[in-house]
Amino acid sequence: MSEHIYLLTLTIPLGTVLVIFAMKYLSAAYKARAETASAKAYQELAAKCAAAQSDNAAALAAIQASLADMKGRLAGVEKVLKEVE
Repeated sequence: MSEHIYLLTLTIPLGTVLVIFAMKYLSAAYKARAETASAKAYQELAAKCAAAQSDNAAALAAIQASLADMKGRLAGVEKVLKEVE
């Protein structure tokens, strides 16, 4: 058997094993980066949702105050109309 063929039969399986482990490592690294990016995106989304919720709560409070004021005015108008009758 030739020396070149012998070395080739040794290096091809070893090279294949190394390539497989390299692919697994790169896949795990890519997955970790993707999970980190996903977690950051969820954190940003949660922050935006919290800000929107506080804005909605403030708007709701303003609407409720306006509604209470309108109810008071309507009660005054009803009182005046009842006095006129």
